[in-house]
Amino acid sequence: MLEKFCNSTFWNSSLLDSPKADLPLCFEQTVLVWIPLGFLWLLAPWQLLHVYRSRTQRSAVTKLYLAQQVFVGFLLILAAIELALVLTEDSGGGTVPAVRYTNPSLYLGTWLLVLLIQHSRQWCVQKNSWFLSIFWILSILCSTFQFQTLIRTLLKGDDSNLAYSCLFFISYGFQILILIFSAFSEKNNSSNNPLTTASFLSRITFSWYDRIVLKGYKHPLTLKDVWDVNEEMKTRTLLSKFELCMMRELRKARRAFQRRQQKNSQWSSGARLHSLNKNQSQSQNVLVLEDAQKKKKKKSGTTKDAPKSWLVKALFKSFYMILLKGFLLKLVHDILMFMNPQLLKLLISFANDSDAYVWTGYMYAIVLFVVALIQSVCLQNYFQFCFVLGVNIRTTIMASVYKKALTLSNLARKEYTIGETVNLMSVDAQKLMDVTNFIHMLWSSILQIALSIFFLWRELGPSVLAGVGVMVLLIPVNGILTTKNRNIQVKNMKNKDKRLKVMNEILTGIKILKYFAWEPSFKEHIHNLRKKELKNLRVFGQLQSTITFLLYLAPVLVSVTTFSVYVLVDSNNVLDAQKAFTSITLFNILRFPLSMLPMVISSMLQASVSIDRLEKYLGGDDLDTSAIRHDSNFDKAVQFSEASFTWEHDLETTVRDVNLDIMPGQLVAVVGTVGSGKSSLISAMLGEMENIHGHITIKGTIAYVPQQSWIQNGTIKDNILFGSEMNEKRYQQVLEACALLPDLKMLPGGDLAEIGEKGINLSGGQKQRISLARATYQNSDIYIMDDPLSAVDAHVGKHIFNKVLGPNGLLKGKTRVLVTHSIHFLPQMDQIVVLGNGTILEKGSYSDLLAKKGAFAKNLKMFLKHADPEGEATVNDSSEEEDNDDYGLVSSIEEIPEDAASMTMKRENSFRRSLSRRSSGRHQKSLKNSLKTQNGNILKEKEEVKGQKLIEKEFMETGKVKFSVYLKYLRAMGWCSIFFIIFGFVMNSVAFIGSNFWLSAWTSDSKIYNSTNYPASQRDLRVGVYGALGAAQGICVLIANLWSVHGSTHASNILHKQLLNNILLAPMRFFDTTPTGRIVNRFAGDISTVDDTLPMSFRSWMLCFLGIISTLVMICMATPIFIVVIIPLGIIYVSVQMFYVATSRQLKRLDSVTRSPIYSHFSETVSGLPVIRAFEHQQRFLNHNEMEIDNNQKCVFSWIVSNRWLAVRLELVGNLIVFCSALMIVIYRHTLSGDIVGFVLSNALNITQTLNWLVRMTSEVETNIVAVERINEYIKVENEAPWVTDKRPPPDWPSQGQIQFKNYQVRYRPELDLVLKGITCDIKSTEKVGVVGRTGAGKSSLTNCLFRILEAAGGQIIIDGVDIASIGLHDLREKLTIIPQDPILFSGSLRMNLDPFNKYSDEEIWKALELAHLKSFVAGLQHGLSHEVSEAGGNLSIGQRQLLCLGRALLRKSKILVLDEATAAVDLETDHLIQTTIQNEFSHCTVITIAHRLHTIMDSDKVMVLDNGTIVEYGSPEELLKNPGPFYFMAKEAGIETANETAF
Repeated sequence: MLEKFCNSTFWNSSLLDSPKADLPLCFEQTVLVWIPLGFLWLLAPWQLLHVYRSRTQRSAVTKLYLAQQVFVGFLLILAAIELALVLTEDSGGGTVPAVRYTNPSLYLGTWLLVLLIQHSRQWCVQKNSWFLSIFWILSILCSTFQFQTLIRTLLKGDDSNLAYSCLFFISYGFQILILIFSAFSEKNNSSNNPLTTASFLSRITFSWYDRIVLKGYKHPLTLKDVWDVNEEMKTRTLLSKFELCMMRELRKARRAFQRRQQKNSQWSSGARLHSLNKNQSQSQNVLVLEDAQKKKKKKSGTTKDAPKSWLVKALFKSFYMILLKGFLLKLVHDILMFMNPQLLKLLISFANDSDAYVWTGYMYAIVLFVVALIQSVCLQNYFQFCFVLGVNIRTTIMASVYKKALTLSNLARKEYTIGETVNLMSVDAQKLMDVTNFIHMLWSSILQIALSIFFLWRELGPSVLAGVGVMVLLIPVNGILTTKNRNIQVKNMKNKDKRLKVMNEILTGIKILKYFAWEPSFKEHIHNLRKKELKNLRVFGQLQSTITFLLYLAPVLVSVTTFSVYVLVDSNNVLDAQKAFTSITLFNILRFPLSMLPMVISSMLQASVSIDRLEKYLGGDDLDTSAIRHDSNFDKAVQFSEASFTWEHDLETTVRDVNLDIMPGQLVAVVGTVGSGKSSLISAMLGEMENIHGHITIKGTIAYVPQQSWIQNGTIKDNILFGSEMNEKRYQQVLEACALLPDLKMLPGGDLAEIGEKGINLSGGQKQRISLARATYQNSDIYIMDDPLSAVDAHVGKHIFNKVLGPNGLLKGKTRVLVTHSIHFLPQMDQIVVLGNGTILEKGSYSDLLAKKGAFAKNLKMFLKHADPEGEATVNDSSEEEDNDDYGLVSSIEEIPEDAASMTMKRENSFRRSLSRRSSGRHQKSLKNSLKTQNGNILKEKEEVKGQKLIEKEFMETGKVKFSVYLKYLRAMGWCSIFFIIFGFVMNSVAFIGSNFWLSAWTSDSKIYNSTNYPASQRDLRVGVYGALGAAQGICVLIANLWSVHGSTHASNILHKQLLNNILLAPMRFFDTTPTGRIVNRFAGDISTVDDTLPMSFRSWMLCFLGIISTLVMICMATPIFIVVIIPLGIIYVSVQMFYVATSRQLKRLDSVTRSPIYSHFSETVSGLPVIRAFEHQQRFLNHNEMEIDNNQKCVFSWIVSNRWLAVRLELVGNLIVFCSALMIVIYRHTLSGDIVGFVLSNALNITQTLNWLVRMTSEVETNIVAVERINEYIKVENEAPWVTDKRPPPDWPSQGQIQFKNYQVRYRPELDLVLKGITCDIKSTEKVGVVGRTGAGKSSLTNCLFRILEAAGGQIIIDGVDIASIGLHDLREKLTIIPQDPILFSGSLRMNLDPFNKYSDEEIWKALELAHLKSFVAGLQHGLSHEVSEAGGNLSIGQRQLLCLGRALLRKSKILVLDEATAAVDLETDHLIQTTIQNEFSHCTVITIAHRLHTIMDSDKVMVLDNGTIVEYGSPEELLKNPGPFYFMAKEAGIETANETAF
């Protein structure tokens, strides 16, 4: 029928059977025309519908669009002309075949359709349609055949069809032009990400990314250079999509969970009845016991069991489209992969058959190239989908965890420390991301293995099973080794955690270590942990090497066994080139899925653990605030109705049956002893507690000042504004009222001074005032304040009360609820609520309560009797959250136990409320003075001042890693090791080349002998040598790997030692200006990179590099002309690599720099949750988090695209190598035999993968060597003075304890002003000196100077005739003793905390404990002195920690004691104990007390008054009180008239 249609032959196979083969014209004009047209017409309706549905506003007409439309218009005109020609010709009647009408008419319709489609795309963001691009490519490919046929006919001189041919040529040209145009992308201004408008061809080859790569090559990329991600990848879009799915799945899962529980409960109740009927005579006790066990079971059951397996479903439903696309691409790729060996087989047979036509060879080469190209494009786009999916999932998880953290109930929150929640966000999200990258490998591996075995069977028959058997045998061996390795890794993680925990403590308590000269003991401790770690590391490396060895041996063993079995089974089997090299290619394909499968499975197992953890967290209960009712038309501000609240349902209630009305505008004080439930009452109002019954009604908005102030990392201004608009007038009022102006004057940069994490560089008082200022600035209706005056000095407290809280303060007219310990503000209150044991004991105004003579009046009397004159008669529990204890309101003074500690303990043991503990950073170092610079004017914005930035921006290297860094690492490995490693790898390459040549010689035997006369000896020789060479390869790799393990552990050891030694030698100011996290990061992240990843990357790099070299060497040995091709390809390769590495390295750095803010913002949020919830700022924090994640996401996304960009280009180079070698073979077919051809091609096919790896490895080595660079940066940190010098002081020095300051000056950092401006004074032996002065006068600096924490800027300090600057630091510090302001303990035994060097005997330690009033407490502990202290002393109360520090001092018995007054954290009893102990035990010593409250130093011999770094007064208290000077006024303010008017 088609014959008639064309009027010529449709198909004639004899045409193909000639040296100049061709297709019949009829076939070309029908089938080859209809293929592209059919494709277009089938897909067009669907496309147009899609455009119609997703249309946006129409964009402006561009030149590109016009050009395309014009060219298609030309095509339309050409089709019309052709039709006209045919019609004019046809007048002659019936001679013109039908095909000449139908084709132009078809084309007319088609070009109209194309015009329509191109026009419709104007309403899309993506102007270029993917299926039009494919249509143009198909059309051009199919027309090519007709094109060459027509040219041939014309060359023969047959010009009967001249007009038709010319029209065809012109339209062919136009089509090529249109294709070129469609490769260009439209520029689009609305979005800065070119991906949205990139054309189809630009998308699949990632050319749209060229601009960034070029930019990155010219100068290091910054965050601004990186494009934002598309709208559909933004955190908000992803989260809203996921939340819909999550709600649905979670609901289903919860229903299923309830059904499960009902089933279980029915089952268990049935069982119980049954057992009871059996013997009802069971005694009551047993039943009770059973019940108790049930309870226990139930408790553990609830924690274990939760709604399960909903997360994966929810994620799948959110992202199934990406998964599907990836699946299709992978499928195409896998099928095409198996065409390579088949084409290789055809090429070998072509080379062996000298009669074959040359065109078949060229055709094979071209097909090989095209298949490889399609494969590359599919693979890279598949990877792109996988990685995008991974990033999306990571983003979704991170955002969900953050959102959940804001609403999580306290009960659920208790189960997680901040560290654990941050881990959910970082580690678990990362694990899920990693697993999604390989998720398709599950089915793909199995498909690849099945197909490989099928094709191998066709080649070699059943003897394949031998080879496959070997592979299968290796899997369990590998599995066993891998699990063993996993166990070692788990063990090592534990060691690492221990080491980091100790490291963290060292860095938190570095000041104490320096004061006591304890560094060597801790250094030893860390070195011992590190030794264990390295030992494990070595074993791990050796196992890893064995695994690599087996992986390496596998293909060799497999081919050896398969070929030997094949040859030995049957004497007719002769190995020829076709079989051997096709099989080797197939074995190479098989190697990848077999090694991947176990990896995928193990990473899926790891991810399943993460999924369980995430499900438990995300499915946890939300905070139930139903008991808090907000009513804006209510007549009272706050009303408690029969309200009872608890922290946990199974604990006793903390707030019991409270009825309380607070009227609008009232100032209400809540008072009560420690543990009476004041803070709990406040938490109940904020909705932080679990409701039991009753409710609280609140009218209006709330501002909240917590007891432990929560400060964000940012400027002071940001902290006060807290997201509100700036109102200059109000802002200045607030600063003034909260007494912040003097502080701002001292802080460099004023209110733009940066505050470190957790407010590390502010004193407690400053933090509390900023926290108060934040609340005051927000214009709320109700102000709830939890003891905001506890950490400020008395006069500041007065100022704040009058200016902010009091009847005339900024907040007058607002409702204020104030928890307070300060009695002297009570008379000004509108209402006082007295709490005891969680209930309201009495309430009323001050005068009412005094008249009642109830608990309040009694207490007040007692307090006044016992108060220090400043009226700070407070059990000042600034860090002791109220514990739920119940020793009634009045713990009357008479019954103070002989041992304050047992009292404190009684209090502690009643349930320690871990909640407030965990979420607040308990140890804020007060670097109160680290920032005192007298900087009068508050600065203009933008001008940075010296010292304003406390935390220097983390130093980020840019550009290439310096060669010296590599040298540093190699030197640490040892040159001998390096020589052996390189030697081993080179020998391996030599063996590899040898075995390949041997194989090709073996296959050429098949030409000499036929199957009947193949000599057995020859056969055995071939098999034997081939096997030996294979084994040699494996052994060389093994030797090299073992050496490299040895070398790299050696290097890790050296680097860690240098790092640790140097950090411990760093001066204190280094720790003040560097966040702990950053230093720990060097010990955690960077050291672990040097331990684990760097050696692996180095090894892989060596293997890849030598592998490529040996492949190229082999190809060149077989076909020397190939060198000509290698040179240009090499140049392309190197230039691509250079472009890529520069960009990728910088993106990786940006990724890690943008990642840490996410986590730090998260941990900040978790610790400040009550504040954020109280101010109702959840949305603002969510937005900020989304912004941070998007910032990080764009870097990760860019990095992924840069990898794809590189891979597409490299695979092109690889494919060109394959294509060129195939071409060479076709061109030089007469000089080459089949075995050489197979040999060259099977190696060339392998090279693409390896090339890709090499660049990957190069950039990975570069990325990982950065760790060495960062470690090196801290190895070079400047050190403080040496610990011990040649000049040693006499052993009994200081025997007198005289201290002389001679014009002593000091500054904190070189760029700051002096803190002490020339101090001169004499302190005689055994004198007691008190040092006083306002905040920032330089009191603490004085102690720091004695210990040489700060080095002199001028002048000297002389102790007993020795200038302290002339001796070693440890000689000095070991002879002085300090009781520091914040008692810092380390985790370890009590004994270690007192005496880390084991210098003292047990008797001496018990004696010291007795004097410190801790003996009965320690003796009462189960383990006594070896009682474990938890991190930072968390399991002891503040009072006990303080007493332990006293014990340390008592043990040292040195002649000079410095007391940085610590009574702020201690209740009166403990304070009293400490004071008396010091008076008795240290009477023979010189004691310097830094006092914050005057009454503690009124009995000292001398008082030194400091102001602004100079001594203003110095003399005995009596003298100073006589004449009106600074001290006199201070005393007056505190209510002290004469020197003996103190309580003690």
